[in-house]
Formats: sequence, structure tokens, C-alpha cells
Amino acid sequence: MIRINYNFEIKKYTLLKFDFFIKNNKLLYYLLNYSRQLVPAYFYRKKLNSLLSKKGNFDQDMLERRLNYYNKLDAPTDLKDNPTYIRDLKIPKRSKVYYFDFYEYARYFKDSFKGHFLYGDVTVVPNEPSFVKSRPVSDANANSVLLKWNKVRHFNFVNDNLAFEKKLDKLVWRGDVHNPQKKRIAFLEKYHSHFICNIGHININSSLNPAWKVDKMSIPEQLNYKFILSIEGNDVASNLKWIMSSNSIAVMPKPKYETWFMEGLLVADFHYIEIKDDFSDLEEKLNYYIENPDKAESILKNAHKFVNQFKNLDLENILSLLVIQKYFKVTNQL
Repeated sequence: MIRINYNFEIKKYTLLKFDFFIKNNKLLYYLLNYSRQLVPAYFYRKKLNSLLSKKGNFDQDMLERRLNYYNKLDAPTDLKDNPTYIRDLKIPKRSKVYYFDFYEYARYFKDSFKGHFLYGDVTVVPNEPSFVKSRPVSDANANSVLLKWNKVRHFNFVNDNLAFEKKLDKLVWRGDVHNPQKKRIAFLEKYHSHFICNIGHININSSLNPAWKVDKMSIPEQLNYKFILSIEGNDVASNLKWIMSSNSIAVMPKPKYETWFMEGLLVADFHYIEIKDDFSDLEEKLNYYIENPDKAESILKNAHKFVNQFKNLDLENILSLLVIQKYFKVTNQL
């Protein structure tokens, strides 16, 4: 049975809800976001204070922690190096989702405000405070201000009704692999034919080893396995969110990059099964959790609790507004 819930407000952007999978609908996402361009921005600016007044409905310590994690700026600073005014932002031919995800909240602020906007997979810390989707996990990444960008692709969750104990005692993975993605290539090289793994790339045209090429596997099919590999590509692994919302366990090296999902706060063998960067302990770690299902169930419980904080859309909206507002305050525009 398919349940569809359409809501064209800031509170909920459109989702197609399945009993086993929640997937953002891209067609309706684009329809909604193009329609936003037709409404004068001043209409939304009048609502900002009213929206932010609702932050009192949430735990204030949690709100401050998340706000200051996404936006670590503290010392006032003036923007240099030709920042862009909001009014000058245009819908790009590529990276449309980044523009749309920013405009959803930027429309609540004056279009005379300015900033630096780095779209795409950002893996270095910019020289000036900039809005980004991703950044290195580091104590020195304050200039990378995280926003929930490309959420139509990254923020999908599942409702997995298959218990961990009933799943296959194997690790599964499907994904695109490109030459710069050395970690993915190294993993395939090491484990493509291992009995405990069902893994492979799904690239149509590729110069990779043809033995690594496999058929696509849907998310519901992958959920038949106890363990799902989550391995970084250009930046973060996009499958981590839905894995951690399922009854399967994410298996990965310690994250090197993070997004709005706060991957840098994930704790090894508490939220996910951590393997070494050279993957040498994979079989040992998987066998341990196969033989100790109570430990695996504990990881699942912790993972679900971590994921749940992203499911309150009112909270997500308020945090997005607060992150942007703090940016404009610290850069002496408010």
C-alpha cells in the first residue's frame, strides 16, 4: 500500500511514503521550488519572527548544540573577496537543488544580505565564512557553515519491518565508483569475491575491473542483509541516513567528512560498526556482531535515536533559519 502526503508549506516538503521506504519525490520537489519563486519575498520576511518564536517548543540545550555545530562562527567578521548578494543569486543550470534549498530559507531575510555560497561536494575549508553542504571533520572548520543542502537526495529514511535477526549474515553494497574514489576502489579490490560480501559497482560505462560490475539492487532488497557498507565517495556516503534508520547496521571507516547529518558526532561501535581505514578487520568485526546479536541490537537502538532528531520538520526548519541568521549576525549584517 502506498500512502501519499503532499504539503506545500515550509513545514513539510513533499514525500512519497511507502510502508518500507520514504523517498523524496524529485518531480514534486522541483514543482514546489519553482512555485516559490512566484511569491514575493517580502511576504515571507514578515513571518520570520513568528517562525523563530516557535523555538521555545524545543529543548534549548539541544537547539543551541546543533546550531553551534552547524555554524561554529563566533568572532564578528566582515566578508571580503566579493561576496554575493541574495538578490543576485540565480537558479543555476547545474546544482539547482543547492539554490532551491537555500532559497527556501533565504527568502525570510533581506535580499541585501550577502555571503559566500559553495555548491557541490566541498572537501576543504574555505578561507572565508561560506555556506556549504559538506566539510572535513575537524576542529578547524568554522568557516564551513553547514546547511541542509541537496536534501532531496541525501535525506531519505526507511521504515524497515524486517528484524535484524532474520536478515542475511552478510555485508551488501551497491554504488557508482569513479577513478578518484580510491577508498571505494580499494574496498572492491579487497572484498569483491569474499564470501561474507555481496558488493559491486553499478556504473554503466567504466574502466574498472569488469568482475566488480553487478546488477543494481533496490533499497528494500539491500535491507535483507544485516550489514550495509557506507563508504565515502566524493565526500560523505549518501546511503548512511537510510541505513541508520533501518534494522540493518552501517559498516564504515571513521567518517572524514560531514553534512547536516553531523557525521562527525557518530561514535564507533555505538552508532555504526567501525572498520579500519585499510578494511583489514572487516571479517572479524562482522563475525563478532553475528555472534553477539545483543551488541548489534544496541547499535541499532542508538542509530535510530540519532536519526530521530532529523525527523521533526518544524525543528529542522527553525534550525535552518537560525544557522542563516547567525551567519548574517556574525558577518555584521544584522
